[in-house]
Amino acid sequence: MKIAFVGKGGSGKTTLSSLFIRHLAAAHVPVVAIDADINQHLGPALGLAEDEAAALPALGAHLPEIKEHLRGANPRIASAEMMIKTTPPGTGSRLVRLTGEDNPVHAACARQVALDDGSVRLMVTGPFEESDLGVACYHSKVGAVELYLNHLVDGRDDYLVVDMTAGSDSFASGMFTRFDLTFLVAEPTRKGVAVYRQYRDYARDYGVALAVIGNKVQGEDDLAFLRAEVGDDLLVTVGHSDWVRAMEKGRPPRFALLEEANQRALRTMHERADAAYEHRDWARYTQQMAHFHRKNAEGWGNAKTGADLAAQIDPGFVLDESALGAPAVAAGSRPAVSPQPA
Repeated sequence: MKIAFVGKGGSGKTTLSSLFIRHLAAAHVPVVAIDADINQHLGPALGLAEDEAAALPALGAHLPEIKEHLRGANPRIASAEMMIKTTPPGTGSRLVRLTGEDNPVHAACARQVALDDGSVRLMVTGPFEESDLGVACYHSKVGAVELYLNHLVDGRDDYLVVDMTAGSDSFASGMFTRFDLTFLVAEPTRKGVAVYRQYRDYARDYGVALAVIGNKVQGEDDLAFLRAEVGDDLLVTVGHSDWVRAMEKGRPPRFALLEEANQRALRTMHERADAAYEHRDWARYTQQMAHFHRKNAEGWGNAKTGADLAAQIDPGFVLDESALGAPAVAAGSRPAVSPQPA
């Protein structure tokens, strides 16, 4: 299951995504979490010290190796340098799973984070560095995440949870269509619901499943406001939490002590996420990858590489479980992603 958390900056998006990750881990569900926000706060929200979070290996730093691995023996891709963030898989590509020990992307970039009840593997895009100012777009940082999602075959019983960049920046690529369900965290304010409306309108054309989590709801007036503005998309609401306040101070109690009302909200979110699997359409998912790859190829990719990148699209390929059985390349014939010390 692939789950995204989006919302206005300051809405509590990272806090809610970290609570959902903790809930899944406590339920003994295998979880891979990715911090894809320009403000890299998911690690500390999961209990890492600031220096530990800063030491996590950035996906972007391993992008050339990740491309080489995912390319496999795909004859439509001449070299790793010809891959862009939207390059879709095809016959001969290497695909990745969330579980198992044979994934060099996880070996290089994922770190196990121990929680008080369970654990999670965490990957990060890496922060926006001072050297990037004026010369780079943050969306170039998340290119590795998009490629990873494009080559991921996941199931009902394992979860990928991505804390996306804030606001409408999530629409700067096709990555917003890569999820089974998107949780949009909205405060009961005009700005909070404005981001919801924008996301809803963009997502509608692509069949993106959306559920709203009302955050910082303090009473019936806040609840009535969200119900009037969001309607049936409102799934649950979350109010003040002493547990979250303690977590933000760096000393959270045991997760089992989270307020029962908030525990119920997380269970409802889990149920909605599980139900979303019934609507998964691998063929549409693959077609959307091709659609956004063509747009990026025509918009900038062809000019950058000097080639027609639309030719990378394999018209007979569908990304689904059966594609895992297709051979990619003989083991050892291409360099793996180099693991970094923990």
